[in-house]
Amino acid sequence: MLRVGVTGGIGSGKSTVSRRLAELGAHLVDADAVAREVVEPGQPTLDAIRERFGDSVIRPDGTLDRAGLAAVVFHDPGELAALDAITGPAIVARVADLRAGAPTDAVSVYDMPLLVERGLWVHEHLSVVVETDEDTRVRRLVEQRGLDEADARRRIAAQATDAQRRAVADVVLANDGTPEQLAYAVDALWEQRLAPYASNLANGTRSRRPERAADCVVEPRPDWEARAERVVARLAAALARTGIVTEVSHVGSTSVPGLLAKDVIDVQIGVRHLAEADREDVRLAFTAAGYVFSHGNHTDTPHPSGAAPGQWSKRFLGGCDPGNHVQVHVREHGSAGWRFALLFRDWLRHEPTERDAYAAEKRRLVDIHAATTDYVVAKEPWFEQAWQRANAWAGRTGWQPR
Repeated sequence: MLRVGVTGGIGSGKSTVSRRLAELGAHLVDADAVAREVVEPGQPTLDAIRERFGDSVIRPDGTLDRAGLAAVVFHDPGELAALDAITGPAIVARVADLRAGAPTDAVSVYDMPLLVERGLWVHEHLSVVVETDEDTRVRRLVEQRGLDEADARRRIAAQATDAQRRAVADVVLANDGTPEQLAYAVDALWEQRLAPYASNLANGTRSRRPERAADCVVEPRPDWEARAERVVARLAAALARTGIVTEVSHVGSTSVPGLLAKDVIDVQIGVRHLAEADREDVRLAFTAAGYVFSHGNHTDTPHPSGAAPGQWSKRFLGGCDPGNHVQVHVREHGSAGWRFALLFRDWLRHEPTERDAYAAEKRRLVDIHAATTDYVVAKEPWFEQAWQRANAWAGRTGWQPR
């Protein structure tokens, strides 16, 4: 099941986006609706609120006086934290139950205002942020919800900033135009990314990069680091309970600023013992996070030439997201392959001349080899020489893997 978190500031139109995704076939869970459900009369959460905040926040008919409770907690962080401690676990449990009821091949959309503020985005395969300029949001809140302008701006200021949301957004949907324009953007997102992603997950199919090397190798893109940070955060969260991970790192050419590369995010996961990556709970964690094991790829090319292959063993996985190609290399912490991935990245980051030499070699090989697989193989002789220069640099500078 593909998990998609939809969020945005108050008045941005995130609920409109979520409803459109539901019309297209998504299974929708609305956090606001769940929050109302868990405090209905007869629910233990409402009893806990009464005990903590008193009878003044309960109406004569036994329902929660939302406005009265908001007046108590809105301007007091301590009281707000106390309310969250009461309602949070109930909401989390109910949301989990609702999402578990979705078909295994579904797109599960979680409409959550505080997806960013509470760090919940790391548990979603994709986070979609609906963005609208502040003045437009204020106008909507005044005209459609009856808030006064000062109250609207206070509520906006209490939430995450646009920059904070963009930092974790896989998709940003601008909602400053017409309703028709927003619907068109949502439909395109569904057809081009969400539906194919869900299909890949259901079928255990990894996304594939272009087979023509000339199409695959591109000039540096400004979003590589941000994309990698989201991948790293999600993988770290997905594997946290397994207890095998020593670190998750962005490696490969996209981790080197200014270097042309295949538009593929490479991530290295260090583990205490490589055999632990074959455990059932670890494999299930990778699958749930959206990654597929490649059973024919268990080793890197040993360096120097003729070195024993044992220190270069790994497990390799590919991501299922067609909008963000990801390769995951699981290597034993301290092994030669693990060390070289980190050394190669840091060496190129600190040595612009070597970075430019590698770029020139890439351009040369792209002109020679049409297929991406042939291009990758053809780089190996250059890597043999690079391994020696990188190690010499490590000796001169005292570099150590971090």
